[in-house]
Amino acid sequence: MDTQEVKRQHRLKQWIEIVRQCRSSGQTVSAWCAENNINPKRYYYWLRCVRIAACELLPTSGSSESSIVPVTLPKSLLKTNPTPPVIAGTPAPVILRIGSATLELHNGASPELIAHTLKAIIHVR
Repeated sequence: MDTQEVKRQHRLKQWIEIVRQCRSSGQTVSAWCAENNINPKRYYYWLRCVRIAACELLPTSGSSESSIVPVTLPKSLLKTNPTPPVIAGTPAPVILRIGSATLELHNGASPELIAHTLKAIIHVR
């Protein structure tokens, strides 16, 4: 690792702590930045860098840590309007990946079903 990369990693660690402080302050970003003499543009630049670094640490979708977790849905959610048939090979309009879980949202999925499934996925994590 060259000196530029070491310097960047050090600054990234500093900004991770700065972002934590800002988020836990309960203030808006602009108010917190003004109070702490930080340029908001610089804050958002480093926030983007922190997010990218965090995403790079997530496991890839094909990792061996993937597992199937059964989700039990209330009967009330199963009696929603029938979804239009899915044409084989057609991808879902929205595909959400959270860790090793994947949620495909097709047209016609009820908001209640989506919310319940998301809660189940997040609870498992």
